[in-house]
Amino acid sequence: MSDQQKRFGDIIRDKRLAKGFSLRKFAEMVKVSPTYISHVEQGKVQYAPAADCVRRMAEALGEPSDELIALAGRVPEGLPAVFTEEPRMMATFLREAKGLTAEDLRKLIDQTRRMKEKRET
Repeated sequence: MSDQQKRFGDIIRDKRLAKGFSLRKFAEMVKVSPTYISHVEQGKVQYAPAADCVRRMAEALGEPSDELIALAGRVPEGLPAVFTEEPRMMATFLREAKGLTAEDLRKLIDQTRRMKEKRET
């Protein structure tokens, strides 16, 4: 069991309990077995759940799917295509962005949006 799987499982369990969902009810919402949800929450799965399964978990919990998919160690839908458009530049960009604070990243996102809007006008 990896630390990432344990952390993801803990997060899912905490969010499920905060919503008041039983294991059985949550599993039904996600369309998997209660045993599988239990194994995910305990970090006992060999592989992280598939991105589609995590997306269903996020929807049931009212959480952003990209965030939970990333926490599960998966790549959110659409990102591989973004990366392959400019692989060298995207890799460099992500390496340079490593270590920035959440506030730094918010500012960078806002600046990126403004650049795109300016280009589109």
